[in-house]
Amino acid sequence: MRLPTRSAPLTRSGALARGLVAGAAGAVAMDSVQFARYRRGGGQDRLGTWEFSVQAADWEQAPAIAQLGRRIVERVTRRPLPVEQAGLTNNVMHWGYGMAWGGVLGLVERSAGPPRVRHGLALGSTVWLGSYVIMPLAGLYRPMWRYGPPVLAKDLGDHVAYGLGVSTAYRLLAGRRTATRRR
Repeated sequence: MRLPTRSAPLTRSGALARGLVAGAAGAVAMDSVQFARYRRGGGQDRLGTWEFSVQAADWEQAPAIAQLGRRIVERVTRRPLPVEQAGLTNNVMHWGYGMAWGGVLGLVERSAGPPRVRHGLALGSTVWLGSYVIMPLAGLYRPMWRYGPPVLAKDLGDHVAYGLGVSTAYRLLAGRRTATRRR
């Protein structure tokens, strides 16, 4: 694989790939903030157990993102998805969504010039706001104005952590390319 040089800018597929990896790093950042809050609140599970477990007796008890994933799977397969798949569905949706938005950032960064931290702030805020548009339309959240400021602020903070994680990882990956190119 030939690395891009100053005369050969990063391709769209390269920017997308870098963004997907950065999106995974952003999901780790968001989960780290949420896990720290869980532990401060008295949670006892270890990170792996907390990250990959969803206890739901039925789909209505599953997280909203898992319910959205269920709808997608059932629409595509035309078969019911057992509630035992709620944990897997939750993680695939969470990580896939985070990586997809990272890919979007990668494509934007390719044309926006050097990666900037403020792009991560904008990304996190956009994903947060988007969730309060998409999820109520899907019937999985109430309208945004029905949530109190503490809930919205906590959720915004989680998404800002995600966006900063994505933009930081993207910048580090860009720096690695630069360092490798100089050898």
